[in-house]
Amino acid sequence: MKKLLSLFFLLMIACTADAQLEGMTKAVQEGHYKGIHSILVSKSGRTVYEQYFNDYTADSLHDSRSSFKSVTSLLLGIALDQGLIKDVNQKVCNYFLDDTAFINDPLKRMMTIKDLLEMHSGFDCDEWTDDGKDCESAMIKSSDWVKFALALPMKNEPGKVWNYTSCDPMIISGIIQKATGMPIMDFAAKNLFGPIGITHYHWTVDPAGHGMTAGSFYILPGDMLKIGQMVLNNGSYNGHQIVSESWLKASTSATIPIPDNWSFIKFSRSKIATPQQTFYGYYWYNEIVKLKDGEYPVVFASGNGGQYIMMIKKLDLVIVFTQGNYESWTAKRAFDILATYIIPAYR
Repeated sequence: MKKLLSLFFLLMIACTADAQLEGMTKAVQEGHYKGIHSILVSKSGRTVYEQYFNDYTADSLHDSRSSFKSVTSLLLGIALDQGLIKDVNQKVCNYFLDDTAFINDPLKRMMTIKDLLEMHSGFDCDEWTDDGKDCESAMIKSSDWVKFALALPMKNEPGKVWNYTSCDPMIISGIIQKATGMPIMDFAAKNLFGPIGITHYHWTVDPAGHGMTAGSFYILPGDMLKIGQMVLNNGSYNGHQIVSESWLKASTSATIPIPDNWSFIKFSRSKIATPQQTFYGYYWYNEIVKLKDGEYPVVFASGNGGQYIMMIKKLDLVIVFTQGNYESWTAKRAFDILATYIIPAYR
């Protein structure tokens, strides 16, 4: 009798989840959420939802934009795990002794790897606010993105002010190359992509041969789901430890409040979730989705236009969104979808 009741209960849960996810599909198809290219959901390591919209398919490589910064954090963690980099408190200048302009700047000599990871570098750059100095656009036009980033003027003492810039993860790329003796593309293929079965992707590379580690990395949504699953599993994938649990704990435990009480839920204009402060870590974000029935902490990677890899450990869920809502608040509507359909399907 108990087995029959358990089976009945599980069937009821499955039916409820299916109804929620069917409602989500219909809402996207009917245009309530515009610019969606894909939504994928994994529950307990099994893909339970995978839909593509607006002529996109499972084989469509998608620009991950700044969500790839979180992958850069994983790559640095792997280099640390292998002992190729000592720790995040090392001075950045120690890796670029041939760049005399960098090491002769008293503020730049203070900069640590941790400062780069936390967007505390002190460079005179700010891509977060509309009136900030967008250094990424100028960097893309240069022939050597790492050299360009190292040459940026300073505005603040490192470690003091949070200013979001894609130049910080480009320097991380240079550090990994110096420490490992191989281009970031080769290091990633050997230590991250290959071991979890990611083979079809495209790097954007500068004329000097540096792979972009701040964005413009083209990947399949299904492979984004693999990355999220590995992170949710504390760095393990199919029984293999890809990156240490200790690194993931350090990198995803975001403690830096994004200025002006920033909240993804707030900008999603969700009517059912109460906005909470978003926090930043080592290229990862944290925000609690607060609903009437409870609170659901979300760790996520975020890219311009609505490229998200979300992990909800409380529900054993990984969610991927790819979108085309560039430079628009509508990219954040993914969080309303999360609160309205996905969390209720599995809570």
